[in-house]
Amino acid sequence: MAAKIRVVIAKPGLDGHDRGAKIIARALRDAGMEVIYTGLHQTPEQIVETAIQEDADAVGISILSGAHMTLVPRILEGLKENGAEDVLVVLGGTIPREDADDLKKQGVAEVFTPGAPTSEIVEFLREKVPIS
Repeated sequence: MAAKIRVVIAKPGLDGHDRGAKIIARALRDAGMEVIYTGLHQTPEQIVETAIQEDADAVGISILSGAHMTLVPRILEGLKENGAEDVLVVLGGTIPREDADDLKKQGVAEVFTPGAPTSEIVEFLREKVPIS
């Protein structure tokens, strides 16, 4: 049996709106990926811990609260500090273009804004995550 891409879907901070995260989780699952959904109100440290414990290939972060410039760098740093900088990090939510560019410079692989087709996200992960 071929290995599946393992993706942690996370909702950091106080953002309580998780419909989009659940839609993405379902789309990735339906595409044959193994999805671990962390639930609401996760700290960056909890997200990093889950990614490491679950041996994730990727982390999908969903943020609508506007706290992306604070929370996402903490997640990236936590992965790096724990030797997991090879975990691909993608971000979804209401992210201004300037912030998306800055977050990509910090290590986010891609930023998907509201309305991005789920098929685009699936294909991006299939292209970028090496599965042996």
